[in-house]
Amino acid sequence: MMTDLERKCCGGSPRSCISRLPDMDLFVLDQGVLRLARMVRDDILALQYDQEPGADMKEFRHAAYRQFVVWQYGRLGAGNRIVIPSCCVWRIRNTFQDPHDHYTGFIPNRL
Repeated sequence: MMTDLERKCCGGSPRSCISRLPDMDLFVLDQGVLRLARMVRDDILALQYDQEPGADMKEFRHAAYRQFVVWQYGRLGAGNRIVIPSCCVWRIRNTFQDPHDHYTGFIPNRL
């Protein structure tokens, strides 16, 4: 991970790591679930779905980060952010790879 803040462990052993739980595959990594979550979010926020060609992996990756946070912590509210354990970040990144390995990393607060 890029910063010390992002080097966060889930606290589980290799056998009980959050990133290896079956629920992670279902709630966070399933493309159908992520597609639906993106549609619901876009509808609630009244966003136009004007996706750039080839942006699918980035969209899935960002939706997976949001799904992980809701699954583990619930809704945080606007401007509230939390660091996702690095094991889970890598699992998401490995599933929805950027072709140029360009990842933004954790941004503490945009407000």
